Amino acid sequence: MPEGKKIDLANISEDELLNLRICELPLRIEGTWIEDCIKKLYSELDGKGIRFLPSCYLADEWLTPEGEPAIGIPFYLADSALMKLEKKMMYEVEGGTRDWCMKLLRHETGHAINYAYKLHRRKRWRQIFGPISKEYGNTYKFRPYSKNFVRHLEDYYAQYHPDEDFAETFAVWLTPDTDWEAEYKGWKALGKLGYVDELMKEIKEKEPLVKEGKQYWHASSRKIRLKNYYKRKRCYSAEDFPDFHDANLKEIFAERKEENAHLPLAYKLIRIYRKNIINSVSHWTGEKKFIIDDLLKTLINRLKDLGLMVTDTESVAILRISTYLTTLIMNYMYTGTLIGEE
Repeated sequence: MPEGKKIDLANISEDELLNLRICELPLRIEGTWIEDCIKKLYSELDGKGIRFLPSCYLADEWLTPEGEPAIGIPFYLADSALMKLEKKMMYEVEGGTRDWCMKLLRHETGHAINYAYKLHRRKRWRQIFGPISKEYGNTYKFRPYSKNFVRHLEDYYAQYHPDEDFAETFAVWLTPDTDWEAEYKGWKALGKLGYVDELMKEIKEKEPLVKEGKQYWHASSRKIRLKNYYKRKRCYSAEDFPDFHDANLKEIFAERKEENAHLPLAYKLIRIYRKNIINSVSHWTGEKKFIIDDLLKTLINRLKDLGLMVTDTESVAILRISTYLTTLIMNYMYTGTLIGEE
């Protein structure tokens, strides 16, 4: 693009867009739907009597930099063309609806308030949520039925880390028209919500200890081109893509051709023996059946999409898919990922 020329993202090709650097994108929060969401957030905080309003900026992802009371909002939310590109490249737009955006803003505000008032330094905070110094892992294993944590964002995110536990608990507490006392009655998480309620009543009229936060990974400083940004992002999120298992499934089964069109479809065979496969894998791995079932459903759906055929005998085909499924489960149990550690 010629230097100094204003870029109209809606009227350039996808290739041109992908070749732009993030810092070259003509982006701003003012005048966008994101600004409306931020104003709603501030209104919610004001309604609770909380004086501190975290500053928001465009970053390369959702984040609150560690120790900094400032909220980074993904740059792609500031323009419809970028949201469309994000949808195509990542299959979803994180925070791409007003309700979803508000949930994430409330979560990040939990981090920001924690850092602004240095709440994590309090002895009782550490007793309730744990030490904030705990290492963040690349992945985490959660207990779906645990009542020790609130349920706000997907994947039981409160279970990831003490800092996330607090942020999620705060987000539930802040959400308008939520009767958290009734919703979490009988849960250990109710004690956490009660503590957050006490904390917010204590600090609501107080000035924060840290008023301004540094804005790390600001979109205006990110020189990476969009094509490389998505290459990295897709690699990091590989397990979430429909084609994650394709190469391995094609080693177990055969692609449909004229000469094998008479053979049975793999997904139909797996459906027939689904319960046997789940019972066998659960027996040898010790993993809960509903977790194995969820993963097997993913494989069945992908086999259907690919139209793969069974060339082995039924017993061999079932053994091979069971072995693959067992490998995935064992990798997840020991490393937190389906593919294991590199």
